[in-house]
Amino acid sequence: MHRFANPTRFLKVARPLTPWLFWAGLAIAGFALFAGLTMTPADYLQGESVRIMYVHVPAAWLGMAGWSAILVASVVQLVWRHPLAGIAGRAVAAPGAMFTAICLVTGSIWGRPTWGAWWVWDGRLTSMLVLLFLYFAYIALAAASEERATTSRAAAIFGVLGAINLPIIHYSVTWWNSLHQAQSITLQGSTIAGSILWPLPIAVLGFSLIFAAIVLMRMRGLIADIRIEARLKRLAAA
Repeated sequence: MHRFANPTRFLKVARPLTPWLFWAGLAIAGFALFAGLTMTPADYLQGESVRIMYVHVPAAWLGMAGWSAILVASVVQLVWRHPLAGIAGRAVAAPGAMFTAICLVTGSIWGRPTWGAWWVWDGRLTSMLVLLFLYFAYIALAAASEERATTSRAAAIFGVLGAINLPIIHYSVTWWNSLHQAQSITLQGSTIAGSILWPLPIAVLGFSLIFAAIVLMRMRGLIADIRIEARLKRLAAA
């Protein structure tokens, strides 16, 4: 990890990797969505609305994975003071919030024909909404940092504490009576029919690659801003 602590080394890897991740992710996600819309049967209970799953589930996964990445970046910043940890945390926050919002919107669209309501204060839905607000708070704290090359210590601590919400999201359908369906995919197998399930992991992979590309693009942009700011300060001092 520390081998890439130098921004120059990091950029040598990130520049060529970003377009590969983005276009590969776009192609894979596009195929998965096409397959989910045209090559799989409707569910015997939910009908055609089940196809929202191919966007909703990857978005939910990436919303939670995004905060997991913030947790790791915050710990690395607080413990090892890794030079790129704060930048990584900032870069992940916006796409993490975006996919969390997509999860909530698609969940509401899916819930309308399934539950008869656009929104219910269900444990899973409420904890995902809390996650979105946590993202907004982290973005605000990170933006308030006077040092652009990192996030503030307060934002890093918030990134660690906010991770408490992740197991609440995961186990909410077990801990409380929930309209949301229980875990459909576990280590023991899946309750979803294979004829419907097979495009889902492909969609998760495709959207994950897009997410990674966005994070790398944002990290490169933040590093560029830091370098420009440092150059302007040197010119002003000359």
